[in-house]
Amino acid sequence: MNKKTISYILLIVFLITIIVTLANSFLEDTNTQENQTGTLTINNTTIHYEKVGKCLEVIDGNTIQVYGVGRVQLVQVGTPDNNVKISEAKNFVSDKCLGKTVYLDVDDKQPKDRYGRTLAIVYTDSENINRELLDNGLAKISYFTPSEFKKGEV
Repeated sequence: MNKKTISYILLIVFLITIIVTLANSFLEDTNTQENQTGTLTINNTTIHYEKVGKCLEVIDGNTIQVYGVGRVQLVQVGTPDNNVKISEAKNFVSDKCLGKTVYLDVDDKQPKDRYGRTLAIVYTDSENINRELLDNGLAKISYFTPSEFKKGEV
């Protein structure tokens, strides 16, 4: 091999290393303790959660991807009936959760749905996202049993 080829190979290795390092830093959330229980206070109410992670993606108005947890389905939150509301719900959840730490109160009686998604009430530092979607008319109550949560009590 000549010096020019070796230089190109070293440059490519260097660039790959930089890309991997940057990608890892975006995924790393040093402010969370993933999959650990704890409490959070929102509006003078103490919330108990089982899992914590950074919201990496909003799939739709009631499904998010959480680092260290996987896909999370917001319990008791049904998707809207029309495309405008679907878009509004997704934008709402994106504004509230995307790139932020979320706290999950996982349904103890049914922790996963048939698709392998974690079923939970999703909280940010200051809001119950499930409740906000319902209160803002961006979703409807969708209740399935068994569930630790009573119908409409998210």
